Amino acid sequence: MTADDRPLRIAPLWAADPGMRAIMAALTAEGAEARFVGGCVRNALLGPEAPAETDIDVAINRPPPETIRLLEQAGLKAIPTGVEHGTVTAATPDVDKSEESPGERRVAAVEVTSLRRDVETDGRRAVVAFTEDWAEDAGRRDFTMNALYADADGVVHDPLGQGRSDLAARRVRFIGAAEQRIREDYLRSLRYFRFYAWYGAAGGLDPEDLSAVTRLASGIDGLARERIGAEMLKLLAAPDPAPVIAAMAAPGILARCLPGATSEN
Repeated sequence: MTADDRPLRIAPLWAADPGMRAIMAALTAEGAEARFVGGCVRNALLGPEAPAETDIDVAINRPPPETIRLLEQAGLKAIPTGVEHGTVTAATPDVDKSEESPGERRVAAVEVTSLRRDVETDGRRAVVAFTEDWAEDAGRRDFTMNALYADADGVVHDPLGQGRSDLAARRVRFIGAAEQRIREDYLRSLRYFRFYAWYGAAGGLDPEDLSAVTRLASGIDGLARERIGAEMLKLLAAPDPAPVIAAMAAPGILARCLPGATSEN
């Protein structure tokens, strides 16, 4: 048995939150599987060195109407915030704030998204179909380190078999073919640099991934300036963004985001 085969558990404070436990219990009451997914799992695995993760996302192997029914029959509020893409916002029940531990942040709402696969993409939005296959859902995500899930008991699941090892190595890597992932949403080109600034190991970006980002750089021009600006602000908040900014400047990607900018500005 290899290190990546052994069961691994996380125990972040938010997973033990009473409201969060109530949501997970409601979602799994009739045999459905619900798991935490993405950044909250990634950063919990990284430990105290990781930036604080403010978004707690959950995936479930049931379609949105079933998600809503499971929440409502448990007396919880279900808000259909993005049902066409599978997302329902679950509002946690009121909790006595006096019970909070020092430094603890009680969860107020959680986005619960049905497992899905892309049917059609246009570089920004996707038409999706729902599935019960965790690997299929993982395969549509951007980077391997974001395709990690954890159940209510904290057991980590890695459907693609790459996320744990890539995260441990601080290897920011697109899932599957980089060009395909980027063409699905061109913002992923900028997310690639942002994730490297926050989570990448020293030594430079992957040459093949960087080449794909460079070849498809023109797709950035079609993104809303608000999306570009938000992504750049997150990148600049990294502890040392300068090397990544320089890597963006060399192929002209930085200038597409900040017209007139170079690594020397």
